[in-house]
Amino acid sequence: MVATRTTTRETRRLARTAEPVEPVAAPPDGGTSLGRLTELRIRGLGAIDDVTLELGDGLTVVTGETGAGKTMVVTGLTLLFGGRADPGRVRANGRAGVEGRLALPADSPVWERAADAGADPDDDGTLILARTVSAEGRSRAHLGGRSVPVGVVAELAEGLLAVHGQSDQLRLSRPAEQRRALDRYAGTAHLELLDRYREAYTRWRQLAGDLERRRGQARELAQAADVLRHGLEEIEAAGPQPGEDAELDAQARRLSDADALRAAADEARTALVGDVTGDLGEDLPQDASAALAIAERALAASDDPTLVMLAQDLNDAIAVVSDVAGQLASYVADLDADPARLAEVMDRRAAITALVRKYADVGDGVDGVLAWAEDARRRLDELDVSDEALEALEAARDAARAEVDDLGARVSAGRRAAADGFAAEVGRELAGLALKSARVSFSVESDPDAPGPEGIDEVALLMAAHPGAPPRPVHKGASGGELSRVMLAIEVVFAGADPVPVMVFDEVDAGVGGQAAGEIGRRLARLARRHQVVVVTHLAQVAAFADTHLVVDKSPDTGAGVTATDIRAVDGEDRVRELARMLSGLTDSDTGQAHARELLAVAATARAAA
Repeated sequence: MVATRTTTRETRRLARTAEPVEPVAAPPDGGTSLGRLTELRIRGLGAIDDVTLELGDGLTVVTGETGAGKTMVVTGLTLLFGGRADPGRVRANGRAGVEGRLALPADSPVWERAADAGADPDDDGTLILARTVSAEGRSRAHLGGRSVPVGVVAELAEGLLAVHGQSDQLRLSRPAEQRRALDRYAGTAHLELLDRYREAYTRWRQLAGDLERRRGQARELAQAADVLRHGLEEIEAAGPQPGEDAELDAQARRLSDADALRAAADEARTALVGDVTGDLGEDLPQDASAALAIAERALAASDDPTLVMLAQDLNDAIAVVSDVAGQLASYVADLDADPARLAEVMDRRAAITALVRKYADVGDGVDGVLAWAEDARRRLDELDVSDEALEALEAARDAARAEVDDLGARVSAGRRAAADGFAAEVGRELAGLALKSARVSFSVESDPDAPGPEGIDEVALLMAAHPGAPPRPVHKGASGGELSRVMLAIEVVFAGADPVPVMVFDEVDAGVGGQAAGEIGRRLARLARRHQVVVVTHLAQVAAFADTHLVVDKSPDTGAGVTATDIRAVDGEDRVRELARMLSGLTDSDTGQAHARELLAVAATARAAA
């Protein structure tokens, strides 16, 4: 794990030179199998000039003095994954940029969506994201080397990144997200039941809408059905066959030109093989077959091998001429000059042409007529407003509604059964996060008479911050720091099931100290077993649990006349001094350093025992 500061403003590409490979495979059990962000580069954002971070698995903490720019790391991540672009964060150079490299398992759904957007894996099998923002507020996004709408990246972010901070509680504040969390907690069987409910609900709404339409527009639909029936009757009476119009055109041409065609064929046959009937007299010019025969005999009589071979070629030519003459004879024999047959073909062609003109698009011919007829039969089923059809449709609608009611009640029961257990587990986590008095619960209000796409329930996560306080929606009943810790508790409960690979917590320890701070660190470390977790913190008790410790430093950039921020990785004694600074404000304090070493030892023991 290395953090470096780029010393030049020239563009440093993230791409590596390597042999092309497939997207990375999932690591073995026990690792971050959902994927991770391996590299992050931030340029021109807030106090950050140009910093590149190489991120590892597990828990990464970001620490530093107040005002140094720690939050810019979170801001950069949010921006990279489609967050709102704030031009006020752009430095004086006029453009901010964030680039990231994602290592994802080959079966990650992100790959399919990225491929739909035209994105490709990099040479090492990773996926590169980039986002730029100008001082004027213009923003551009790139995914896998392709320019894409920011919305595409934001869509991918729903399955890649969850940001939890005092100003980023969108997931927890949305009732729909709270309902999804409860459904996920209820387990696989419940989710399968919910899928069945959604299918039944869609089917019921379609049938109900169709019935309402037929009843409300009975007159108009009946008139439209009459038009379709008339067209079908006309087409069925004529009985057109696929490709018949082209065949009729060919027959009409042959019948109309029968005499001219016969004369042409006879003349050609005579030129090839002469007068085989003897009806044309003796003054005919020599035919091709006879001339070729004379030439063949002359050459065949020679002893020269070359001439003998040419004689064989002429013999082959005589066979071809004879074959063509035979075909011409058959053609003449098949010609029909019957005027009655011609009239019949012309009448049939006129009838087909009338159908094509009325029912087919230009250029579609009789095949377009047949397609119209097939579509008309289907539409007639939808336009049927007879009593029998309406009764059958009403019965189907009622049966579908009964299925919706049954499945909706079962889904609701599953939610209610899961609500108490979910709230109890979250409550236990909150007890260790300096929210011992807080109580969380789910409100599940059902209305069987008003089913919706996700069931019959309105679900709300409630919180009573202290004894005697009434339960309120969690985003209203909790402060920013409390809300972050509630989200942390929920994420810990879901640690083994949440598909989001990267989680970011921005100062979830606000207003917390002592033993509770250590419990926050312990829970973040537990969450980091299956996810890549990035935490901005002021507390040494939290930072001690990190796998990777980043420190944000600020220093005056006298050349540019602004404050510059550097981010570096610390380990060993450097990390001890940073923890001592966080504890006492003094990096060289012997007492502070002793306390820092003690914190690191306690954290290491706790992680090994977990």
